[in-house]
Amino acid sequence: QVQLVESGGGLVQAGGSLRLSCAASGRTFSSYAMGWFRQAPGKEREFVAAISWSGGSTYYADSVKGRFTISRDNAKNTVYLQMNSLKPEDTAVYYCAAHTELEPPNILDEYDYWGQGTQVTVSS
Repeated sequence: QVQLVESGGGLVQAGGSLRLSCAASGRTFSSYAMGWFRQAPGKEREFVAAISWSGGSTYYADSVKGRFTISRDNAKNTVYLQMNSLKPEDTAVYYCAAHTELEPPNILDEYDYWGQGTQVTVSS
């Protein structure tokens, strides 16, 4: 079993930055692909970014490409999401997720473990 705990959310003005963290329990974190997702009120959960087990491969939604950066520190069992140039439309609850394979899946439903989420609010 893997537990994921997100932190780092908050209220920020448009153009600002936040860094989200996701701390994972368990000794097999380094062999899991990880992803970040978000869900705005009244909308479906959507993919934001993903990273392979080693950090060698990263993937981004078009809406965040060039502004967000996903990274991981396997020694600390933590994955990060650095968010720059934030926009009001980035407002959502952000979730991290773990997939028990080396590479991220293409489908949201294939992630095996989910955190509880952290709220990000971007004011205009």
